[in-house]
Amino acid sequence: MVPAAALAAELAARGHHVALVSDERGVRFPGLFDDVQTHVLPAGRFTGGPIGWAKAARKMIAGRSMAIELYRGFKPAAVVGFGGYPAFPALAAAFHCKLPTIIHEQNAVLGRVNRLVAGKVSAIATSYAGVERLKPDHEPKVRLIGNPVRQSVLDLRDRPYPELDEDGIFRVLVTGGSQGASILSDVVPDGLALLPVHFRRRLQVTHQARIEDIDEVRAKYAAHQIPAEIATYLPDLPERLAWAHVVIARAGASTIAELTAAGRPAILVPLPGATDDHQTANAREITQAGGARTIPQHLFTATELAKQMQKLGLDTLALANAARCARSVGRPDAARDLADLVERIDQPSLFNPDAPARLQVVA
Repeated sequence: MVPAAALAAELAARGHHVALVSDERGVRFPGLFDDVQTHVLPAGRFTGGPIGWAKAARKMIAGRSMAIELYRGFKPAAVVGFGGYPAFPALAAAFHCKLPTIIHEQNAVLGRVNRLVAGKVSAIATSYAGVERLKPDHEPKVRLIGNPVRQSVLDLRDRPYPELDEDGIFRVLVTGGSQGASILSDVVPDGLALLPVHFRRRLQVTHQARIEDIDEVRAKYAAHQIPAEIATYLPDLPERLAWAHVVIARAGASTIAELTAAGRPAILVPLPGATDDHQTANAREITQAGGARTIPQHLFTATELAKQMQKLGLDTLALANAARCARSVGRPDAARDLADLVERIDQPSLFNPDAPARLQVVA
């Protein structure tokens, strides 16, 4: 939803009329689409065996019919899908109405819905130079765009990496994404406690945790005498990112995009159950560039975390270099470039000042 919102903001700034089509979950993200016209369509996940598949199919068919009716009044110049089952009915309706279509793939592995529609869309925008599961015959319509991030994160690119001297406070941000991650809550406090005393005493931690984990996490940090702020949600995450010397996180697409936009070194623990192991693929570019260290979850122990933290944190020059390496693989113009691609899909609309294009974001 974050890259969809970033595209919507860029298109609206250019004078286009943008609408969001998603399911009930998608339209509820706080603060992302407050000024955007929204439409809720039914969509289902094809899980749960034959009965679940039948229910999902009925929802998809109903959603497609509703989207076709919506297009008759809205008359979109283009439909942009951001993957996931909620995008499928609106894209299927766009194919029926012969509308220009674009899909954006946030991950380094083409997602299931995007794989399903890739052969029919007008263009495929990717976030990584190498994306697995793309067929060779799709290559002519692939464009490397990057993953759009919020302007508040993009603004961090103009701020220097926070200075760190040998006796200064070392700030650590721990985040498992929008839902937290229990493995980080289980391992990180104990891992930081294994650091040498002179390093541990400099730590200041902000840790986003699941609500069911928060009391235990708070107790662990207190027992280890490590100053830590624990929260289930960080509304000021961009500012926390600006403040951090190292980030310990999952390897979701938006997390990687924000780390590389801001230029922050990271220790990444990809979610092992992610579809097609896409989080491991997401982490590859920043890790190979030297901006992150990736630890598979089955190897993510307190001892291993302490070892990697010492390699990153005890050499201030190496740490600053890792920040530069993370920044080097960022694609800060992703929202602009994706908006350019959308406009080129319906070129005549650019030259009609009396009728700005009505562009639809499907997420």
